[in-house]
Amino acid sequence: MIDHSQPAITLRDAKSAGRALKSGYLSQGKVTADFEKSMARYIGVKHALAVNSGTSALHLALLSLGIKSGDEVIFPSYVCTAVLNAVNYCHAKPVPVDIARSDFNICIESTKRKITKHTKAIIVPHIFGFAANISKFLKTGIPVIEDCAHGIGADYHNKKLGSFGALSIFSFYATKMLATGYGGMVATNNKRLAERIKNLREFDNRADYITRYNYQMGDWQAALGLSQLAQLDSFIKRRREIARLYDNALAGNTGIMYRQAVRRESHPSWLRYIVGVKKQSEFLTRLHKKGIEAKRPVFKPLHRYLGLSPRQFPVTEYIYKTAVSLPIYPSLSKQAAAYIAKSI
Repeated sequence: MIDHSQPAITLRDAKSAGRALKSGYLSQGKVTADFEKSMARYIGVKHALAVNSGTSALHLALLSLGIKSGDEVIFPSYVCTAVLNAVNYCHAKPVPVDIARSDFNICIESTKRKITKHTKAIIVPHIFGFAANISKFLKTGIPVIEDCAHGIGADYHNKKLGSFGALSIFSFYATKMLATGYGGMVATNNKRLAERIKNLREFDNRADYITRYNYQMGDWQAALGLSQLAQLDSFIKRRREIARLYDNALAGNTGIMYRQAVRRESHPSWLRYIVGVKKQSEFLTRLHKKGIEAKRPVFKPLHRYLGLSPRQFPVTEYIYKTAVSLPIYPSLSKQAAAYIAKSI
């Protein structure tokens, strides 16, 4: 069976994590600080703070902006439940909106229709490693949190994703571009926000008391992250090669209704390769019989969990019912990718 996703763990990674484990220092320490500095340089921001998951990163980003009960936070419905969870952790009101038909990213028109005097933040994911039109959201004047859980290494107008919003968050889950098993990062150019996040992340041995969180990353995970970061551009290069192979092999295939559009001013990192098909479930079953694991790219849109009418989210519903995610990762061989394309 050809797996849908695989982490790109190399011998270099194993040695790096092994050195950290042998040091006997497993909690947050010098290696974590080195990882934070390296991430900040790579993204092009002043501050980066490592945490134990992408969800924790988003939670702290929202808290640093002062998000609280009664505040409204806008985000696209076509994302995983981690986004909704982080908003609910703050007791804020979740406001899901529809996505754009071309690139599956949050729709600016749908967003503008939902902005009220209570809107305190907009979460803008770069879905599947494809840049959202972030400049339009920045013009709203509302704080933007870039969700780069899929987007590390991609760019927009020759700047790395994660360097545009008031804050940005990253996930290092096992299937992500840069994998540490679990883990995440918050990045910002704002020193005040960075200090708030650090204050909330480090809960013990404090003179005062406020509710803080046990969200720290351990040094062995940071060591793995540092090693992965040094190889990240080569991982992305390989993903782009596979994407081109699929593009060429599937060109003119009338059974493929659409593929995710690439913005001319950006270069995606290709966390996922998405195709649209009419009979999604049947297509997935037939690929599985050929030894290929493909998936729905989003398990279930958030508006469905919230009991909102599908009529408010026509594009999300259409993509949800027709999109299929194909295997694309650095260790996928050219032969396997060719076999997948031929099977389609």
